[in-house]
Amino acid sequence: QVQLVESGGGSAQAGGSLRLSCAASGRTFMRYAMGWFRQAPGKEREFVAGMSYSGGTTYYADSVKGRFTISRDNAKNTVYLQMNSLKPEDTAVYSCAAGLLIGVVQSSYNYWGRGAQVTVSS
Repeated sequence: QVQLVESGGGSAQAGGSLRLSCAASGRTFMRYAMGWFRQAPGKEREFVAGMSYSGGTTYYADSVKGRFTISRDNAKNTVYLQMNSLKPEDTAVYSCAAGLLIGVVQSSYNYWGRGAQVTVSS
């Protein structure tokens, strides 16, 4: 069982930056691939970024490639999402997820956090 808690959400202006953190409980964090998803009002949840358990493989949605960076610190049981050059269309609730295999679909992940709001104003 893995419990995930996101933090670091908030408001930013377009062009600004925010960093999300996701703290995981348990001693098996390093065995899990981690992902970030987001859901904007009235839209379905979509994949943002993913990282393998070792950190050696990363995936990004085309919409965030070159602006967002996923990273992890296995010693701190934490995964991060650094978001730069933010756009109003990045406004959404961001959730982290853990699974045994890295993937770009929700079904790849077994555990989910509650999410953190990110709001980007123009």
